[in-house]
Amino acid sequence: MAYEALAAVYDRLTNDVPYEAVLEFYHRILEAYGLRPASAVDLACGTGSMALLLAKEGLSVLGVDQSEEMLTQAAEKAGGLENPPYFIRQRMEKLRLPQPVDLVVCCLDGVNYVTEPAALREAFSRVYKALNPGGLFIFDINSEAKLRGLDGQILLDEDDAVFCLWRAEFDGESRICRYGMDIFQKQGRLWERSREEHLEYAYRTEELCAWLTEAGFRDVQVYGDRRLEAPKAEEQRIFIAAQKANA
Repeated sequence: MAYEALAAVYDRLTNDVPYEAVLEFYHRILEAYGLRPASAVDLACGTGSMALLLAKEGLSVLGVDQSEEMLTQAAEKAGGLENPPYFIRQRMEKLRLPQPVDLVVCCLDGVNYVTEPAALREAFSRVYKALNPGGLFIFDINSEAKLRGLDGQILLDEDDAVFCLWRAEFDGESRICRYGMDIFQKQGRLWERSREEHLEYAYRTEELCAWLTEAGFRDVQVYGDRRLEAPKAEEQRIFIAAQKANA
């Protein structure tokens, strides 16, 4: 299952991810919508890096992920914070909150990991219900152009004690990008090997916008990678924001 072995080393292998820059872009989007949220959900939160940043800004934050291993790492990172996020284990399409929030974010292509379109449509409906009137949903995807371009690629992440080799294959008919991942972790003088497989679905912006509208969202905006302008033809990462109507 994805992230069972990767969870313990995920932050070490992704220390170049610009979470602060993504958060700053969220602020620009929120400003464009004229919103100042007090509560938020970090959907598919992983090890909680974005949830922690939101909580440090004073928001009441709930982190949601389907991986118990990733949530364990997130909870450990949140220990000692004055305003820690709470973390719960749920699948995106099963999202159910104790009370609605002002903002839902889903960063680092969490949406692509929902590989059944019907399940994603249900997830959009669940997010809509989880938002307060006027609330905002912001997420990003790996574009179809990016996932197609990964076909046949071999990627490497490493540090002194971890070595991770990715092999990517893209199936144009199913629109699934499959990552075979070998993870080597140093244990004393030996290296322990584990293997995972990750799948991402290549969603298209027009279908995502249609499903958001179907779920009840309005004022759906599509952006390039951390730019308040339309994505370019071969954009690698695309951001989408959608607002719930006021009551």
